[in-house]
Amino acid sequence: MKGVIIKSTGSWYEVKAENGDILKARLKGIFRLEASKDTNPIAVGDRVSVSTEDADNSWVIDEIEARDNYILRSSPKHKGARQILAANIDQALLIVTMGNPRTSTGFIDRFLLTAEAYHIPTVIVFNKQDMLDEKGKKKQDYVSKIYESIGYKTLFVSALKKEHLDEVKALMKDKTSLIAGHSGVGKSTLMNAVQPHLDLRTENISRITGKGMHTTTFAEMHPLDFGGSVIDTPGIREFGIMDFKPEEISHYYIEMREALKNCKFNNCIHENEPGCAVKKAYEDGSISEERFSNYLNIMLEYKNNYKHWEQ
Repeated sequence: MKGVIIKSTGSWYEVKAENGDILKARLKGIFRLEASKDTNPIAVGDRVSVSTEDADNSWVIDEIEARDNYILRSSPKHKGARQILAANIDQALLIVTMGNPRTSTGFIDRFLLTAEAYHIPTVIVFNKQDMLDEKGKKKQDYVSKIYESIGYKTLFVSALKKEHLDEVKALMKDKTSLIAGHSGVGKSTLMNAVQPHLDLRTENISRITGKGMHTTTFAEMHPLDFGGSVIDTPGIREFGIMDFKPEEISHYYIEMREALKNCKFNNCIHENEPGCAVKKAYEDGSISEERFSNYLNIMLEYKNNYKHWEQ
């Protein structure tokens, strides 16, 4: 029987079968050996085949179909391992806030880099419009223009006040959407506002740290009444990138692609190389200072760990 993984708890999986039944299944050990680099060999969104075992008549996942795409990060708990957030996604909605908690452009760029690499269109959703003061509005305007100018779609919403939710619903209709962002940016509140019967658990910002507290423990896919589905993911504090060579990273900065063709060296990493067209584009103002600075920070961090990733 074929189905789709709709919930992963690490050891057991919920599978929505083709007939609509929800089955609880476990994974055959062979997959864990084959995917030893991954913390989770099966992700929400994976298309699988399941069968029953005679011994106890329980469901077992015995085949995983090839993925159309997936999005991953380096595991925050297991050094050198990959954590696949979800698979077979039509789009990602990256929920960000300018305060309470603050989403940095460095975090945004790390997410966009990985989404570009795995062919996942991303929309940046600026939440908590109701909480912005004048300083916050200016910062949001500055940040949003950086991404709009290079082709990313942005939305401005208030999940709490239910403002501009029609735009979110129209965007999500008939698609499988991944919802991602820091803890506390309002992912669950937004999804509850878009689809009230979901009743996802929400939590206030920590008074001690000023950061969000995890409310979603496991990734889970939910159907939407207006068509499509949403994959809710646990809040992400840091988005560590992996599975790239250093010279590949700039290829997933969409505003660098045109300039890349004119660099003197085909393995240019756009730091101090002679004849670097990307650095010239930055100096000419075609690449924003914020994005280029984040790129250099990613390169520094990544090069320091590159040998480790290759092992």
